[in-house]
Amino acid sequence: MSTEKPPVNTGRSAPKKAPQSREDRLKAALKANMGRRKAQARARAASGTEQDKGQPE
Repeated sequence: MSTEKPPVNTGRSAPKKAPQSREDRLKAALKANMGRRKAQARARAASGTEQDKGQPE
């Protein structure tokens, strides 16, 4: 048995691969944001059609 303590997590994750460039990080963030916005739009469209059926214009 080993009496070594596990490394203390300082809140920073260890870099597992080469650091991304700013452009790559922005591209990934934009892609994730667009995915969320499209999902929200689909959800609104689906719930909006159900609500609009009973409401006269």
